[in-house]
Formats: sequence, C-alpha cells, structure tokens
Amino acid sequence: MDEALLRSLTPSVLTVLVRRGADFAAAEDAVQDALVQAISVWPADPPRDPKGWLVTVAWRKFLDARRADDARRRREDRLDEEPAPGPAPAVDDTLQLYFLCAHPSLTPSSAVALTLRAVGGLTTRQIAQAYLVPEATMAQRISRAKRTVSGVQFDRAGDVATVLRVLYLVFNEGYSGDVDLAAEAIRLTRQLAAQIDHPEVAGLLALMLLHHARRAARTAPDGSLVPLAEQDRGRWDTASIAEGVEILQAALARDRLGEFQAQAAIAALHADAPTAEETDWVQIVEWYDELVRLTDSPVVRLNRAVAVGEADGPRAGLAALAALNDELPRHTAVAAYLHERDGDLATAARLYAEAAHKASNLAERDHLTRQAARLNARRRR
Repeated sequence: MDEALLRSLTPSVLTVLVRRGADFAAAEDAVQDALVQAISVWPADPPRDPKGWLVTVAWRKFLDARRADDARRRREDRLDEEPAPGPAPAVDDTLQLYFLCAHPSLTPSSAVALTLRAVGGLTTRQIAQAYLVPEATMAQRISRAKRTVSGVQFDRAGDVATVLRVLYLVFNEGYSGDVDLAAEAIRLTRQLAAQIDHPEVAGLLALMLLHHARRAARTAPDGSLVPLAEQDRGRWDTASIAEGVEILQAALARDRLGEFQAQAAIAALHADAPTAEETDWVQIVEWYDELVRLTDSPVVRLNRAVAVGEADGPRAGLAALAALNDELPRHTAVAAYLHERDGDLATAARLYAEAAHKASNLAERDHLTRQAARLNARRRR
C-alpha cells in the first residue's frame, strides 16, 4: 500500500467533495472513511484511477452519512448527484484547499490548526507542540474550527498571511519532525509565489530554500543530529542557497520587511559563513532584534539569547535567557549549551540530561543524552 500516494491525493479528493456541496467536517470524515477502505481493498484489487476511486467512494460515504440525517426526499435528491465512476482530472488542488481552510469565519490560529490537521496530515500532538499549548487544548480548538465551518459556503478564501503561517509550520514539521512534509511545503510556496507578488511570500520561499539546503548535513550516517556548527558545509546545496539569497535580496529591496524575510536573512548569514567561526553573529543579533520587534515571540527571544551568547559571550546569553520563561521548549537545552560555553560543565551536563527528558522527538533526545554523557566523561578525566 502506497501511503504517500494516499496522502498526496487526500487534498484533491477533499476539495472535490467541498465543491460538490459537502460541508467541510462531513467531507473530511467521508474522505477518511474512503482512505480506510482503500487500505483494505487496494492491495488485492488496485484501481486504475486511484483519485477517481477515492472521489467515488468518499462521495458515497458522504451521501450515506447525509441520508442518516436528512428526510427521504432530500436523500433521494442527493443520490442523483453522485459522480459517475471513471478517470478524474489530474488537478492539484492542494494550495486552493489551504486557502479554503483559512476561511474568514475562523480566527487565524484556528484556521492554521484546522489546515495542518486536515490537509497537512499532522497529528493533534504535533500541532499542539508547534503552538506551545497542551494537546487537549489543541484538540478542542480543532473541533471548534470544524463546527464553525460545518455548513459554511466556501465562497470566500482565507488571507495570504494565514496560508503562509500554515505553510511555515508544515515545513518546520517536515524539516525537524516525524513527518516529511518539507518538500511539499516548498512546492506549494513556489506555486503561491508564482501567483502572488508579495515580499513575505518570497521571504518564506527564501527561508525554506536556505534551511532545506542544509538538510543533507543535519544528520550523521547513524541518524544522529549534527549541530549547525559541526555540519559539513561541503554537503550544503549551494544551488538552493544561491536561489534563496537571490529571492531574499529582491524581497528586501522592496522595503516591506516582514518576519519571514527577517528569518531568511538570518539563515542567509549562516549560509554565507565559510566556517562556523566566521559567522557574523553581531549582524544575526541585529536581525533577531528586528524579529522581536515584528513578532514579540518568546521562541524568537530564545533564539536571540543563543545569538547574544555567540556575539557577546555566554554570560551575556545567559542573562538574556534569564528573562524568559523556563518552560519554553528548548529553554533547558539552550541553558545547557551556554553553561558549557561558560565552562560550567557540571551544570551543563545536568541540564543536557534534563533537556533530553523534555525532548519532543527521539533524534533530539538521543543528541541531548549524548551531550550529557560527553560532558560527564570529560569531568571524570
């Protein structure tokens, strides 16, 4: 069973059902039922036209559910609308579905959560981690969003800012999480940049390209994480870096700075340094100052503390870190790193071990555990 194929077809099938008049929540349920049936049926009897098969089965599932709630007259009217089986047009509706999920009837945060769940394929736990909220809170938010759009006519698309936020979070999950969605996020952002002339769309595309260019160097052959300072820069994708820098420079020249352009500028400074030691940390801190002004995000402030520690010394970084909530994800790991830079190996080792317990994925947990073991070994010499 090709699960990647099923995942790639889901947005288009969901869009077909919505266009045919299904409310979003019922359409999503019907598509999920069709996917379950596909997993059961396809291994023994694969269809010639997978998308057409899913559309037909999902629409029937939707009609079955509607018949349970509607009067007999409406049930029979709906039966006449069932699409005939046969090949379905090969149209990529994914980006359009992102806009539909970002409906004006939803708050931006709810629209993002709904899209990540329904279109991006992320779990509620993964979305909750991205938003720094408990999983139960995010589950309620997604449920409310589904109820809000249930029965709503999708005749007004959402705004670009919400769609950019969704694409950014999908890319981050694909880049650092358990589900590989980074390439899909780049593909959709390219489509959006071709359709919309906006510096923040360009900024997001540049940011994705610059981060993705380093992907091959982020892990060792055994799957362990390789920190940025230790990465083999010869493995970075120079073509993607050049493209990202060119796109970023054109966006910055328009003098309409946004958070994605600022993040891309930081990524470009890392990419421009021949070695980790030659990184222009002073300028990176300046860009983080711009990001704080634009977003006032605690995560941005956390990353800024690391940059301050590199530019002005670890104690300056620890002072910046002290002003932040120690419950922030990665706060303990950052504290460990800065204490190690300051020569306090005992505190650093303890904090690395503590951070490993809090890590959200296995690769990060293993990396932090190894850091703690490395420092403990050094202390025993």
